[in-house]
Amino acid sequence: MVLIVVTGRGGAGKTTTTANLSTHLAMKDYRVLAVDGDLYLPNLGFHFGLDTVKYTLHSVLKNPDLDPEWAIYKHPETGVHVMPGSTNLKDVLGISPRKLVDLLDRLKYKFGVVFVDSPTGVPFDTLPTFEVANYQLIVVEIERSPIYSFEMMVKNEIEKLKAIGDRYHLKIGVILNKVRESRDVLEDIIAAIEEDLGVPVLGWVPFDNVVPESINVGIPVVKYDPESDAAVTFMEIGDVLEGWMFG
Repeated sequence: MVLIVVTGRGGAGKTTTTANLSTHLAMKDYRVLAVDGDLYLPNLGFHFGLDTVKYTLHSVLKNPDLDPEWAIYKHPETGVHVMPGSTNLKDVLGISPRKLVDLLDRLKYKFGVVFVDSPTGVPFDTLPTFEVANYQLIVVEIERSPIYSFEMMVKNEIEKLKAIGDRYHLKIGVILNKVRESRDVLEDIIAAIEEDLGVPVLGWVPFDNVVPESINVGIPVVKYDPESDAAVTFMEIGDVLEGWMFG
């Protein structure tokens, strides 16, 4: 199963969601691979403390003779297999998204679940990666929309990203992240998304100061502090996702 995780705007917590859902499933004994599919601004490695490794996704894409396994690291605390990207500018230049598709097509048979952390916004440069995906997870931070129009803005963002998933016949779900002041109207927002757009909301995650702490130490919050509010809800969403994929 290949899940591609997307968001419309930066800072919504897409990579945090990728790291925590992959961790939750790995801790349930699934063989999970998390790939940094953002070829130009990769940061998944930071969430697992793997930002200074020798071989990266970019190493494999640039050198076809390099065994992809060399760029996959099993995170000791969580058990997630991670393929981080390179933050070095010289490694980023000249990368072909088409090669990423071929790589994912090879790797998906070696893992039960593959998460691909997609670039922010409509990922025109890496659209070919949707060809190998089965699921699309849309991460939305509703708090950053103007209060008088956030329902319309959230629906607009989801509708654009959903169009991509529909084009590639993916099963699509929404995750609302960093929920704070909007809790009082959350049920209305969820109803609008599900009824008007026909997309299920898999769950919502509250804003939690423990999350940046966990990123700083390179251990996703579901492992770093499993009793925290964010961890509990990420695990609940992970269980929904597990049922979604495996019944």
